[in-house]
Amino acid sequence: MENHYSNKNSTIYFLLLIVPLFWGGAFVVTKHVVTELPAFASATLRYAPSGIILAVILFLRKDWNFKVIKKHWLGLTCMSITGIFSYNALCYIGLVYTSSINGSLIIAATPVLITISSVLFFKESWNKYMIIGLILSFVGVLIVTTKGSLPILLSLSFNKGDIIFIGALISWVIHGLIGKVVLQEVSSLQATTITMIIGSTLLGICSFFEKGWGNILTLSTQSWIELIYMVIFATIIAFFLWNKGIQKIGASKSSIYMNLVPINAAWISVVLYGSKINIPQLIGIGVVLLGVCFSTSGTKLEYKIPGKHLIYEKN
Repeated sequence: MENHYSNKNSTIYFLLLIVPLFWGGAFVVTKHVVTELPAFASATLRYAPSGIILAVILFLRKDWNFKVIKKHWLGLTCMSITGIFSYNALCYIGLVYTSSINGSLIIAATPVLITISSVLFFKESWNKYMIIGLILSFVGVLIVTTKGSLPILLSLSFNKGDIIFIGALISWVIHGLIGKVVLQEVSSLQATTITMIIGSTLLGICSFFEKGWGNILTLSTQSWIELIYMVIFATIIAFFLWNKGIQKIGASKSSIYMNLVPINAAWISVVLYGSKINIPQLIGIGVVLLGVCFSTSGTKLEYKIPGKHLIYEKN
């Protein structure tokens, strides 16, 4: 019985690797899409179809649990506002005033804040491997985003765009912490569906102030393909697995995978868009991967079933 539960939950560590892969790709393709369609309109086209598709799936599966949804309506609404609406809005706005390097470095602090918050508020377990992994991952992201250049690192300056990114960081941390509570009873599929619908509605309202919906008539084939990718892979699949990860192993352990987003964005840019990557960045990628390995090793997994409390120590 113990091996059954440990193997079942260990699978989520592998599945969570898919999330930063798809989100890294979304980061790359979004750079192109927003050149043809304004930010809020692009985000609406990403999340609204995703919510509709997931709602249809839930309807066909007859998997709606309105009693549980009603019980957690406030938490689900807050997850929508923080994880879908404000996080995306603040990231898009922040990039207007600051560099992608600054933004990436600020967002890279997510695992640290989520881990600290989870330990303080939810008494999640932590160990030396997690701490070493967090430090290594952050250093790796630092090397990748600055291209291993000390002059670039020393020339970093902070402005209001960075403050906006800090707001995005806080939004995502809150999203993960709320999810830790809500996903104890609400299924990952239901939570993903509801947050997509509410979040995309808010993004859609803001998009009308951009007055850029007319551009949709002239979108290139490339942009449509990229939007389809974001809907299916970077949103439906990635967010479902992300919520499943929080549900199975907790917010702190899931968050460490976010440091793989800029890593995947880097190599996808090289392979698909002809970007350049240098030796220090390759070293940085290796450091991040080493950090993720450290963070997911020596992890204590706890499972509660009627009459039993199983603990599996992963060495």
